[in-house]
Amino acid sequence: MMDVLHSGLAALQQKLSFVATDPIDWKFFVQGSSWVVTLFESYLLIRQYPLYSKASPPKVLEKHFDGEVFRKSQNYGRDKAKFSLVTGLLKQTLDSALIHSGFYAWAWDSAGKIMAYFGYGGEYEIIQSLTFSAILFVASSIPSIPISVYGTFVLEEKHGFNKTTPSLFVSDLLKSWVLAFVIGGPFLSAFLYVFQWAGDRFVPWLMAFLLFFQITMVIIYPTLIQPLFNKLSPLSDGELRTRTEALASKLKFPLKHLYEIDGSKRSSHSNAYFFGLPWVLVIFDTLIKESKPAEVEAVLAHELGHWYHMHPTKLLCISQVHIFTILALFPAFLHAPQFLRAFDFSDKVAAHPPTIVAFLLFQMILTPLEAFVGIGLNFISRRFEWEADRFACELQDRLKDPEMTDMGERLGRALIALHVKNLSTVWVDWLYSAYHHSHPTLTERLKAMESFRVKRDGHVKKEL
Repeated sequence: MMDVLHSGLAALQQKLSFVATDPIDWKFFVQGSSWVVTLFESYLLIRQYPLYSKASPPKVLEKHFDGEVFRKSQNYGRDKAKFSLVTGLLKQTLDSALIHSGFYAWAWDSAGKIMAYFGYGGEYEIIQSLTFSAILFVASSIPSIPISVYGTFVLEEKHGFNKTTPSLFVSDLLKSWVLAFVIGGPFLSAFLYVFQWAGDRFVPWLMAFLLFFQITMVIIYPTLIQPLFNKLSPLSDGELRTRTEALASKLKFPLKHLYEIDGSKRSSHSNAYFFGLPWVLVIFDTLIKESKPAEVEAVLAHELGHWYHMHPTKLLCISQVHIFTILALFPAFLHAPQFLRAFDFSDKVAAHPPTIVAFLLFQMILTPLEAFVGIGLNFISRRFEWEADRFACELQDRLKDPEMTDMGERLGRALIALHVKNLSTVWVDWLYSAYHHSHPTLTERLKAMESFRVKRDGHVKKEL
């Protein structure tokens, strides 16, 4: 089996041999393709922007959005669009400047000089790669801080969502940096070690390592990482806990923990989700305060629909196909000295391309392809959201429980309440949504749930 796999990968590398032989201006390709993607994203924002001038919501939502709430929603969407447009162009300009100036070659050479200062030579590629990554991390973090500060303390503050204090902002920033080094350092070391150990047959071994890492993070996130940023408290006894535990029991959902998270510490946005192994259900304190237990139960029924239809497992499998494709294409660029020379790396470095450098530049090459992949993943995610909505709407039939009759109506009310509270945009351009949104729009979901109800009622009448 492994021999067949490696034979297929070798044949693919033969087809990609032009990477090492043809005189391609890879720097120009990266600059051009990344700007094409950025300008396309800017075009999508420009398509979306006029919709923020509409004076009334879609008819299906008119009775749920009063004039003042809709006006606030439109203003919030308009400000976010401006912010996204400016920051997107700014980030792309900075990225282009770094590529044009040969910054990545300079960073690798600087990492080598730092290594030499401490008595290490170029043969310690993993250590130099870690130093190189640290330089890039610092360089990317510096311009992102003012953008994040503006987004939190100006944009979100202006529209009444920000609850983050300056001290909490700094604390979160420092914690995220520490985690990046504590988790990222060992991960990158192991990642590069697999390359060194497996040689040209790294693909299956690296996939196994990445899958192990993904599962490990799913397990440790709720117990070790999430508590660093939010307080997870067991949901207090009451109607909501009783409803949730009863629903989980009826569906045979292996609920291990049921938590309330202090999302209000940073923002007044609301949500609910499940994650982890074993499964953990988490409800934002803002959702609990602003919604009735029956409506929160409907939101959780939707989340359990994802579990029932194995959406997390399916997405994990899709991600493995995505990772395999990337890793299968990578060797052609790893063994192409002229690929690195195109980005101003010296002949000495390009002759034996460092894995981390080649992989970073390869990721840049994939920019336009990843944009299309993102659209495909959004399409799949939206299908999953509809499936989860339908699951909630059909719980009465599935569980033979008359108390679930109005679950679809409850879910609809809960989704509307979430959109109203979060001032979510209700007028959305179809192309903008296809590119950016992993969830269907509110109007699409409400229409779909109404369709589910009509079909179900028609089926019931037919049986009668």
